[in-house]
Amino acid sequence: MSVKNQTSVSFQTSDDLLQKLVDTAEEKSRENLKRFENRLVLIEGGGYEKIWLETQPMGGEMYAKRNLEAGINNQLLFMENQREDGRIPGSVACENGRITPQFNKFQGFCFPSAALNVYYLMGKDPGYLDLLYTTLERFDSYLWRVRDSDGDGCLETWCKYDTGEDHALRYGDAPNDWSEEVPPEGCSVVPMASMDIMSFSYASRETLAKISRIRKDIRREAFWKEKAACVQDKIRSYLWDDAAGACFDRDNNHRVLRTMTHNNLRAMYWNSFTQPMADRFVKEHLLNPEEFWTHMPLPSVAVNDPLFRNVTTNDWSGQAEALTYQRAIRALENYGYDSLIPELGEKLFQAIGRDCVFVQQYDPFTAEPSLVCLEGEQDCYGPALLSVLEYAARMYGVHIEHDTVFWGTVGGHESVYEQIWGDRSFKLVQNGNGAEGFMNGRKVFEAGPGIKVITGLDGNVLEVKKMSKNGDVKSIRQWL
Repeated sequence: MSVKNQTSVSFQTSDDLLQKLVDTAEEKSRENLKRFENRLVLIEGGGYEKIWLETQPMGGEMYAKRNLEAGINNQLLFMENQREDGRIPGSVACENGRITPQFNKFQGFCFPSAALNVYYLMGKDPGYLDLLYTTLERFDSYLWRVRDSDGDGCLETWCKYDTGEDHALRYGDAPNDWSEEVPPEGCSVVPMASMDIMSFSYASRETLAKISRIRKDIRREAFWKEKAACVQDKIRSYLWDDAAGACFDRDNNHRVLRTMTHNNLRAMYWNSFTQPMADRFVKEHLLNPEEFWTHMPLPSVAVNDPLFRNVTTNDWSGQAEALTYQRAIRALENYGYDSLIPELGEKLFQAIGRDCVFVQQYDPFTAEPSLVCLEGEQDCYGPALLSVLEYAARMYGVHIEHDTVFWGTVGGHESVYEQIWGDRSFKLVQNGNGAEGFMNGRKVFEAGPGIKVITGLDGNVLEVKKMSKNGDVKSIRQWL
């Protein structure tokens, strides 16, 4: 499945800060390209020298628009190192020159949707698709065989690193990592019924249904859709609190853990909420300045929650995380909240600022970057780098998803964004008050600012969405 690097991005803008941020993020992202044996991968960076399941399949898929080889390997190394029992490594390291899968935590699961999109980006390799199907089917089976230890029909997290919530107070005395296939005993909270782990299953099953549709296997598509719906129903009936408009995990005595966490937004990333659930959480909590829509939005825990802590080192008890900004893009797009993406992008651009130091966390009240993480001052943290590049693409450029192209005409200043993909060219030219989209040098549309134009690979406009309050979806003019 080796693929030559046939992708590249160029971006010029009259916005000096944004130009500096993008140029620096491009340069520093290249520093995170490493060789694991003979395989080129994009590590997490910022002191994290591995590829982690919570970040790097997603990160690789985003970076594929610049380096397709690394993007593919960031998926394959997790699939190729799946254990016989179906468990996927939570991280993959290169130790003493050898690829080393690690199974002492799940470490999140930003994998299924990213891996499926890479299938399209790489040219629809059927062998890759078969491997992805087998990987997800086996992992889902593993989850339900192992991670419902009390038989209540809800999957569990057993350690802090299962969901990548380092030092999170809500986990109580849970271990950081856990390698055993039985849960730890004597803990106050874990095994914890988890919206995250349930969402791992939902995302796997939803993607299995999509692969079945690609294969034109109607029976298996219906099967996986039904199985995914069962998971979603259990999330809604067991973890969702309709009075509160949010999901809450439950401890090992089935008691509701009332901490208001951003994990609801994670569930939206995995698409495991229904639309009404997502609407409730976004309108009542995500956009609440007393909870998550702070000066620097998206703290890990609502700032008015008793378990919120404004800790400046690696800690998921409070500060806004660059990784949350990276995941928020898909989470918001899944439920039609595209207009929030430019707001978050601008917040992130301003927080990083002209110093162009890319760190893991930001103070939710001041937007000050937390420079010290792990053992020293941090820079080159991949989720921050890729978030800048991806918000710029969503706002002023091009994103390719399956067989569709998304063009962002946020406007406000002049810019030219060009994506080269093999023998295809996608260029978006903005003058501050409008935009023109070109495919292979041929103009395919004109549009006003503040909208998202969705086209097929042939340039035919399929849909138009607002990306700002002043965006006019009627401003589109097709040039085919």
